[in-house]
Amino acid sequence: MYHALVRITLRPSILDPQGQAIRRALHALGLPLVADVRTGKFVELMLDTDSPEEAQAAAVRACEALLANPVTENYEIVALVPATGDHSESGVAAATA
Repeated sequence: MYHALVRITLRPSILDPQGQAIRRALHALGLPLVADVRTGKFVELMLDTDSPEEAQAAAVRACEALLANPVTENYEIVALVPATGDHSESGVAAATA
């Protein structure tokens, strides 16, 4: 089993009204140093294979077939790691507040 972490973001040429609304709200909350905000999606995939090459290819196919709109979005597989027995653990350190 492999665990793929995928980041999907709007292409730089696409306007991000949600990101702009977040930026304005952060400024209103006293955080004027936030110069720009871009929103996106984060997807975790559990891939049932023992081959890292097959897992990578499956993650790319998933992104291209369904997860990312190729006209407006870019995708990046930010991590591809062997999955532990507990599917809640990715094997990748995550930042928490």
